[in-house]
Amino acid sequence: MLALVTGGTGFVGYHVVAALRERGHQVRALVRDPERAQALIALGADICVGDLATGAGIEAAVRGSDAVFHVAAHYSLDRRDDAVMYAANVEGTRRLIDAVRRAGGPRLVYTSSTAAVKLRHDGKPATEEDGFNDPDKVYSTYKKTKVLAERLAMDAAASGMDIVIVNPSTPVGPYDVKPTPTGRIVLDTMLGRMPAYVETGLNLVAVEDVALGHLLAYERGRRGERYILGHRNMHFGDLVAMVARLSGRRAPRAKIPFWVAMSVAVVDDYMLSRLLRRAPRAPVAGVKLAREPMYFDATKAVQELGMPQSSVEDALRRAITWFREAGMAPVSK
Repeated sequence: MLALVTGGTGFVGYHVVAALRERGHQVRALVRDPERAQALIALGADICVGDLATGAGIEAAVRGSDAVFHVAAHYSLDRRDDAVMYAANVEGTRRLIDAVRRAGGPRLVYTSSTAAVKLRHDGKPATEEDGFNDPDKVYSTYKKTKVLAERLAMDAAASGMDIVIVNPSTPVGPYDVKPTPTGRIVLDTMLGRMPAYVETGLNLVAVEDVALGHLLAYERGRRGERYILGHRNMHFGDLVAMVARLSGRRAPRAKIPFWVAMSVAVVDDYMLSRLLRRAPRAPVAGVKLAREPMYFDATKAVQELGMPQSSVEDALRRAITWFREAGMAPVSK
C-alpha cells in the first residue's frame, strides 16, 4: 500500500509514518520544507514538497495513493497566527479533500482533535456522541479551525467519500520535536521551570497508540464515524508530579488561582507580547482552556478499532529519555 501522510514532520505525523513503515507500507510524506524531513527519509519515506495553505503540490501528492492520512495542522494560541491556522487547517483540509475526490477517493483518515468534541458539564468524560463544539463559542482560533475542518470531513463523508475521523486527546512520548504544548509541560517540569500551575484536567495517551489508532481507523473504521484516540484522564497536578518523579525533580506544589492566571495572561497577551514582539508565554486562550477539565472516553476506539491502551507513565518516561538524548534537558546524574 502507498500511503500519503501530511504533517509527517510533526509529533503525531512522524509516528504515523513510523507505524506505516514498520508494517511494510510505502509512505509518501507531503512536507513544506524538505530540510525538516531528514527523520522521515531515515524511516524510508519518500518526500513530496507541497503546502496545504497554498495548495501547492497537493494534487501530485495524492495521485496514485492508496490511502491518505491527513495529520497536518497548525497549532498556536497566538492571535497573530489566526490567518495561518485558517489557511492550513480549514482551507488546507478543503483542498486535500477535493484532491482526494478528484483522484477517485482513496480512503482518507482525517486527524481532528478532541478540541472539536463538546465537553460534558456533569463531570463525566465526553464521548463521540456528545457532538461538536460550537465554533463561535470556543476559546481559541485553533479549536475553531479544528471544528470547522472536521465538519468539512463529515460533510464529505455524508456525500459518499470514504472518510474516517480520529480525535486524538493529548499524546505524550518521544520525538516531540517542537515541542507540543504538552511536551513543553514535560520539558519545563524536567528543567524546574514550573514552580506553580493552574489545576485542570487532561486525557493523556501514548503517542504510539495514537499512531496505531490511525492505521486501525483505516483498516476497521466506519465511514463518517469519529473515534476518540485517548486513554487516561488525569489532574494536571498529578501529571506534573509524575513527570517530576520520573525525571528526578521536585514536584511543584503551588496552585495558581484562576483569576490570578487570567490577570497575568491578559497583561502578557495584550501588552508584553506586543511591546516585546514575541509570542505570549501565557496566552489568554490557554488559561481559558484550563478552566474546564478536558476529560474524554476512548471506549469506542478500543472496542471498534482495537486501539491499545499502553501505560501513560511509560510514555512519559520515553518522552523524558528522548528530551535528554536530544539535548533539550540535562541527563540526570
